[in-house]
Parts: sequence; structure tokens; C-alpha cells
Amino acid sequence: MTRVLTTTIGSFPKPEYVPVRDWFQKTYSPTFDAVNFDSRDLETRFSLATRAAVMAQIDAGIDLPTDGEMRREHYIFYHLRHLSGVDFDQLQVREIRTGAWEREVPTITDRVRPKERFLPFDYQIAQSYSSQPVKITVPGPMTIADTVADEHYGDPRSLNRALADALNVEIRALAAAGCRHIQVDEPVFARKTGEALAFGIEDLERCFAGVPPEVQRIVHLCCGYPRHVDQPNEDVFKADPNAYFELAEALDQAAVDAISLETAHRPVDLRLLELFERSTVILGLIAIAKTGVEPVEAIRTRLEEALSHIDRQRLVAAPDCGLGMLDLATVKSKLSNLTAAAKALD
Repeated sequence: MTRVLTTTIGSFPKPEYVPVRDWFQKTYSPTFDAVNFDSRDLETRFSLATRAAVMAQIDAGIDLPTDGEMRREHYIFYHLRHLSGVDFDQLQVREIRTGAWEREVPTITDRVRPKERFLPFDYQIAQSYSSQPVKITVPGPMTIADTVADEHYGDPRSLNRALADALNVEIRALAAAGCRHIQVDEPVFARKTGEALAFGIEDLERCFAGVPPEVQRIVHLCCGYPRHVDQPNEDVFKADPNAYFELAEALDQAAVDAISLETAHRPVDLRLLELFERSTVILGLIAIAKTGVEPVEAIRTRLEEALSHIDRQRLVAAPDCGLGMLDLATVKSKLSNLTAAAKALD
């Protein structure tokens, strides 16, 4: 019988010795500058933290770990710092995620083009610590476009297309470096379904253009982070999970292999899975901003329900999103229960 595999989505808790703090922490600023640290010392810290993140996932039983995004102070801004045409000195305050957040963001002032390749190095460091494949994540063009101020392109379609072309260069370099699991994060799809259907999914495919068939093309959709861990009334900041039903058919027909969905924080009707006739679904079963640890039996029950709607070989168990908001002990407990639940199906 085919085993239900497990994966994680992106971020992992950062050790205190990593000076790059995450965007959801009070100490974060878009003006962070790593040159304040000796480059050799900084690289040692990043490598140690990456090793710790990869090993913690493997020790918990995860089949496809990520690098933990230890080098990223922000999953979008990290990539933007490696593109020309993006000005971090000219920050602007704008509403993002359809008004859920107000943030200082960098400004697009010129044509967006890739500079030096950087993710192949991140991948090779992470993969050196694992005999299992390691997944690398990339922010998607629609989500990036929602997190910048545009003073160059003047229309969302043009900006989105330019970002997709720039991302494609990095993704093809990742594939050439040996990475076989590449994930594009597009949480904004769930907030802007009209734009996603009009051009977002097309540009998602453009991100993967020229990538060899042995690479698994993954897209991650979530409904957005809450502001704080265990925050009451946090749903007000999140997208409508019913958006998945609007997007399912188009995503299933797109040139991607796997679609990652949030369903733990706010469970959705799992008949949704029947709309994915060919794609693998990575099902979120672990809440990433709640300290309560999901019991093994509860996760197993949810998986069994999912298997009444989708083939076993096309189901993967995962958290809803990245795990960086939680402490390491809680994350380990949650992941251990996730993998135990998946194995209990055998």
C-alpha cells in the first residue's frame, strides 16, 4: 500500500544565534543590513541553523524537509534583495493582502531583473545535511507584486509578468543545481481570485518554464498569517478558504504537480479534494500559529476523511504554512504527531 508522505512548507524557528530575525517579530525592519556582521561568522551561523532545521524535521519523521529559510528575514524581501530595479532605500507604506496588513515595503523603480544566482547555494548547503531530498521555496509573482510599491510598470499584469520571468531564472538555476522539489508560494491567490484566474496562474506556469520534468513543481496557497500566536479573533486577517473552490479546477489543469492548501486553522469541506483530478494535494493539518499540539488521532481522522475524496498516492500531509512563529519544542511535537498519524494509516 502506498504510504502517505509528509512535508513542511517553509520557515522553521530560528535559533537565537541567527542575527536575522523574522518579519513577524517586533525587532524586524525592512532596512536590515547583514553587512554589520562578519561574513564568515554570519555564514557559519546560517549553516549551523540550516543543519539544525533540516535535522529536526528529519528526526520528526518528515519525508521532504525544507531548508528552514534560515537566511531569510522575510520570505519575499529576501528574494527582492537579489533583483535589480527594487529600491529598499525608498520605502513606502501601503496596505497589502487586501487591507489585512499595512506595511513599509520597497519600491519598484526600474525594470526588474535578476542579479547573481543565490538559491542554488542555499539548496546545496541544506542538501549537504540530508540524504533525503530538500525542498526550496520561492515567493510567487502575484504575492511579490502585492508586497511592493510599483513606480515603474504601472499595471499589475506587466509587473507580474516581469517578476515571473525573473523568478524563472532562479528556479531554473535551482533545478540545474539538483533541486528536485521547488515550491512557489502564492498566498495572494486566495485573496485575489479574479487576478489569479486572469493572469496569476499563467504567470505561475511561467515561473516553471524550462524546468525539467523530473522536478516536482509545487504551488503553496494559504489564507495568510495571523498577527500573533494564539491570537483571538485572528480570522479577520485571513483570506476566505472558499477561494480554494474557485481556483481548484484551473490549478488542477495548470502545469504544476502539487498544490499545498491550508485546512488546519480553519477546516474546509474536504469534498474540495475531488476537484483535483490529476494534482497531488499537500494538505495542511497543523496550525502554525497555535501552541496547542494536535493529537495524533485527530490528525489521523482528518487524513482518513481526506482519503475518501482523493487517491492515497496523491495526498501529502503537512502543516498549513511555515512554522517560524512557534518555538522549537512545540514545532517538534506537532511534526512528530503529524508523521505518527500518517504512518498510522499504513
